[in-house]
Amino acid sequence: MVTDEEGFVNTMGDMLAIWHLPRTTGRVYGYLLLRGEPCTSDRLRAELRMSAGAVSTAVRDLVSWGLARTIPQPGSRRLLIEAAGGFDQLLAAGHERTRAFVRVLESARPLADDDRAARRLADVTALFTAYLEAVAGFRRP
Repeated sequence: MVTDEEGFVNTMGDMLAIWHLPRTTGRVYGYLLLRGEPCTSDRLRAELRMSAGAVSTAVRDLVSWGLARTIPQPGSRRLLIEAAGGFDQLLAAGHERTRAFVRVLESARPLADDDRAARRLADVTALFTAYLEAVAGFRRP
């Protein structure tokens, strides 16, 4: 497990990469999770040693996933950024991708060459459908 802030931030980068988000996005999220107050993009850039473009892209990714929010500053174009709870949104997005995958599998039924291919396709579809059914009742305590 991680023992310091830098280790946590880097591990979050690796973990969110599993969800097909850029490692830099995960690092920004990890950093934001540890902050009690919202941060400026300048602070993120300096603390994480990232370019302005990388920070901007990471913040956009996090906001689109519901993992962060931006806070406008009156009289300024600058925004503050803070982590949002977001785990529910992350799971929902993953589940929607799985539902889309199941829809594609189901649409391929008439394309199977023979019974063997049709059974294999049905088995894969059933596996992902069972996964969706199993997680449908998942609720955070």
